Amino acid sequence: CSLQAGLAVLLKAERLFHSSYHSQAVHIRPICRVSHWFAQLPCDGFTSCLSLVQDASCLAVSWELRQTLTVVFDFFSSGQGKKDWSLFKMFSRTLTDTCPLASQSKVYVDISPKNKEKELLEVSPPPTSVHEAVVQGDRKTYAVYDLLSPSLFNTSRSLNVQLKWKRPQDSSEMPIPTLHAHRYVGGYGLQTGEICTLIYNTHPYRAFPVILLETVPWYLRLYVHTLTIITKGKENKPS
Repeated sequence: CSLQAGLAVLLKAERLFHSSYHSQAVHIRPICRVSHWFAQLPCDGFTSCLSLVQDASCLAVSWELRQTLTVVFDFFSSGQGKKDWSLFKMFSRTLTDTCPLASQSKVYVDISPKNKEKELLEVSPPPTSVHEAVVQGDRKTYAVYDLLSPSLFNTSRSLNVQLKWKRPQDSSEMPIPTLHAHRYVGGYGLQTGEICTLIYNTHPYRAFPVILLETVPWYLRLYVHTLTIITKGKENKPS
């Protein structure tokens, strides 16, 4: 559907490239479609078990293509301290129709409350459903807008999802996510210049696997033998 219908209608270049952060990625991976199966017997001397075990060899492979776009808009600093936002405010466009070739097309809005008090935010128009999930140990609540739902575009020919706060918040500080990172460049020149990345896990007891992808600025030359990894004050030797 390109830019004619569906979620891609929002991808207006001048709005994306003037955001605080944007990242595009293309992921291609093989997925086994047909593989060998063989029987395994028995499991002990008293009972016989028959189970099907998948072989490591794959007879037919399919290729999965996944494209992602991540954009961060900072409306709190540019909007006089207001956290309200809408699709039109971010992209200068609204959703007008779904792509007929799409088997699934949804918009998720995080409406999780920060504490046990009454929820302070509201979304409009009313979502088609509400979805709850556990993300990194925290329970999240999402308002779901299903673009394939016939009732979504009945009242209006465009969908402009909006989030508003019912009253001003007591604190302007944003909630700290469970996993967050801070990255900076220090020193100068090839001798003292360095790139430092600090990764924080604020969960009280749970550990998470982390994949770190470093994008090196063109003006820096990195020496791999100077890599140091420090965890809780102790240095870990990289493999």
